[in-house]
Amino acid sequence: MGGMDKTDRDTQIDAYLDELTEIRRDIHQHPETAYEENRTADIVAEKLEAWGLDVNRGLGKTGVVGTLRRGGSNRAIGLRADMDALFIHEMNEFDHRSVNKGKMHACGHDGHTTMLLGAARYLSEFKSFNGTIHFIFQPAEEGGAGAKAMMEDGLFEKFACDAVYGLHNMPGIEAGQISVRAGPVMAGSDEFKITFRGTGGHGSMPHKGTDATIAAAQFIVASQTLVSREINPLEAGVVSVGHINGGDAGSLNIIPAEVHLGGRIRYFKPEVRDLLERRIDEMAKSTAAVFNCEADVNYRQGYPPTVNWTEQAEISLLAAKEAVGKENVIPNMQPLSGSEDFSFMLEKVPGCYVFIGNGMTGPDEFVHAPRYDFNDEITARGVAYWTEIVRAELP
Repeated sequence: MGGMDKTDRDTQIDAYLDELTEIRRDIHQHPETAYEENRTADIVAEKLEAWGLDVNRGLGKTGVVGTLRRGGSNRAIGLRADMDALFIHEMNEFDHRSVNKGKMHACGHDGHTTMLLGAARYLSEFKSFNGTIHFIFQPAEEGGAGAKAMMEDGLFEKFACDAVYGLHNMPGIEAGQISVRAGPVMAGSDEFKITFRGTGGHGSMPHKGTDATIAAAQFIVASQTLVSREINPLEAGVVSVGHINGGDAGSLNIIPAEVHLGGRIRYFKPEVRDLLERRIDEMAKSTAAVFNCEADVNYRQGYPPTVNWTEQAEISLLAAKEAVGKENVIPNMQPLSGSEDFSFMLEKVPGCYVFIGNGMTGPDEFVHAPRYDFNDEITARGVAYWTEIVRAELP
């Protein structure tokens, strides 16, 4: 950009790497969870302002948007990174491990923030593009729907985007490789909570009461048939029960009057979600009735599927090839069953979400694991990818 070829670009990005690594490790050392990313937002805003961007704060409580404009084009794009950490106790021993007890950057959002900052710095210096770039630093991706919160605060009204792009690091992919696909790339995720109610009773006289435990147990087993017997085997769906609670460990002779359970579903198509939502309610209540119990069902829709737009997926594919080389690009990657709130942005604005390899790691070094750490060796490739998106979208 600005007359630079790719070799010059990479050389310039390399000149930033020591500072970017320092920023990334500082953010890693001071993780902040959903809607509390104040220190991180301060760092982001300070850097963007120092590089000459227009900075706006407060969307989605702690979100930051930095804007660069160049030329006369009315076209604008958004580049998004997430800033929040997780409630995980870090088990790493390196110097930049978390100093905030019980909180950790176990998903690489520290790296996402840093790569987008690197792109902002580069593009602020080499402004050979025509249009507007909004650098979107989002809070609360980890279950807090920070993308939706920023949108509800007017993100795309105040910072209109013709397209929006996201990037996530991913272990299990060779470091610096980029994976792209059009269509569904991550699953939707909803949650359900069910209370089974009976009368309870004494374990020596089970015939004197009704047993909510049996009803809950039967539901757990039966719920697994929703995917195996009611969803087309060529479609994807998951029903997982992750919480069960009933009775008291100090009273093992008592049949509890209530049993509580909860879980999540995963899906890629709305019709699969609609079926599972309806049938979980029906199955819980009918199973409870068989055992003379009752069931209260609370079903909450969460993140929708992350669905890449075809045109923007093609732009991302070409940008990835320019950034890391054709041999390091994985086209038509297999969708992942995890979920991502960038999906809310893609429901409103055309765009694409890709993955950049963090390297081949062990099973205890996957995302959301207590020994995970973003690979600083891939930072330059992430920055290069962002610059190539801008080159393609705002020539």
